Amino acid sequence: MVETPLLAFDHIGIVAADVAKASAQFGKAVGATGMTARFDDPVLGVTVQFIRDSSGIVYEMIAPFGEASPVAKSLASKTNLLNQIAYRTASISAAAAALRKSGNFPLGPAKPALAFGGAHVQFLWSPLGFVVELIEAPEFQHNFGPFNA
Repeated sequence: MVETPLLAFDHIGIVAADVAKASAQFGKAVGATGMTARFDDPVLGVTVQFIRDSSGIVYEMIAPFGEASPVAKSLASKTNLLNQIAYRTASISAAAAALRKSGNFPLGPAKPALAFGGAHVQFLWSPLGFVVELIEAPEFQHNFGPFNA
């Protein structure tokens, strides 16, 4: 029997000022084959849209939504714009505990995310200088439509 991995790659997150413009520009550059709807998430303070390139890699374009957005500082300072690597997991608590053992630390509690159907997400800071996003939805699949830029 094959053991289910603790983490399964989901996407790379990129912070931008405007999700539509970033999706169009980046999507053209990487030969995007699909994109999702845009999600305005007041709980997480972000607007997001996912695009998929021809090799199947998924990218999340992330823009601030509201004045208290956690990505506004990154955008203003032009730092951490290649922001996160995200993984799906069956258990945020188990995955976060494993990551903490290797020096990652939580940036806050898990919260529901609109873009993942209300599944909880949690962000951790890696000692390598980027954010790891955990998504408690091991079987989740993004709903891609055609890429329209």
